[in-house]
Amino acid sequence: MVLVKKAGHKPQVITLKAVAQHLGLTPGTVSAVLNDSPSARSIPQETKNRIHAAAKELNYKPNFFARTLRNKRTYTIGVIAEEIGDSYSSAIISGIEQYLRQKNYFFLTVAHRHDPELLCRYSQMLSERGVEGIITVDTTVNDVPSLPTVAVAGHKKLKGVTNIILDHDRAAVLALTHLQELRHQRIAFMKGNPISSDSKERWEGICRVAERIGLDIDPELTVQLDADDPTPRLGYPFTKQLLVRQKPFTALFAYNDISAIGAIRAIQEQGLRVPQDISVIGFDDIPAAAFNTPSVTTVRQPLNRMGEVAAQSLLERIEGKKEYPDEIAIEPELVVRESTAKAPGSC
Repeated sequence: MVLVKKAGHKPQVITLKAVAQHLGLTPGTVSAVLNDSPSARSIPQETKNRIHAAAKELNYKPNFFARTLRNKRTYTIGVIAEEIGDSYSSAIISGIEQYLRQKNYFFLTVAHRHDPELLCRYSQMLSERGVEGIITVDTTVNDVPSLPTVAVAGHKKLKGVTNIILDHDRAAVLALTHLQELRHQRIAFMKGNPISSDSKERWEGICRVAERIGLDIDPELTVQLDADDPTPRLGYPFTKQLLVRQKPFTALFAYNDISAIGAIRAIQEQGLRVPQDISVIGFDDIPAAAFNTPSVTTVRQPLNRMGEVAAQSLLERIEGKKEYPDEIAIEPELVVRESTAKAPGSC
């Protein structure tokens, strides 16, 4: 079949029926394959390959509205994030997008910035717009949802919610063992802002592991982030507070990479060197961590992968392929770069 564009006329729209006629197959068979429906499992792979090749050759574009009306579905999900433009959320949302694109799903994204009224309103608006499920990012889900829900960095156990979490005890083991092996004993800590859904679990993991390995946590070497800032300014003033206290420390474990980058700037402005005088370790492994000067040693969260896992888990539940798990744990990884070194004066 050859498509011919006539001057002054719109190009011919190829329908599913036309693809079926081109192949000598029924529209139902073609529809099952292109929509990846359960009935397609019985269709030979050779036939599936022919259908996909023909659809590409003929430039077939599925009619979204016809598909929606026919199946009584929207093929749309909602993504609710605290912030969209920061390195943490954007990496997760990128993973969500990559997976949904492969499955021909659309998604709507909203940012609530930890405003409970806005969070409630956005949740209702997404539901009214016909989304089939919800993915939350760095957002605490307090009530049992009416739609299938997957929470990235969610920690509250609720019926109907799958939590995608990092193993924070393992993350603490990786970071604190690394610092101990470098002979650091006087370690400062930066606790996360309580509004961050990971903050409590990350700090509790650090405390458990510190006690297990015999590391004292000095309250005077601990600061609590209370700003909601997605830039390195987040860690800068709190590191200044630590330095003003004039209680020596040889290493700083920051809440995340953004705060670690701000901390490095504050330390350097004090006339100290990183890592020769003070080592700094971050968390997340955002792209900027590898390109900072010095590059940041960090505990890597596979953020893009977490987004993909969240999207896959939600679609499997929406499409009834399997029972949903209450929790999916993701393993962290230590990435050693330039910002950590042996403690000053150690052998």
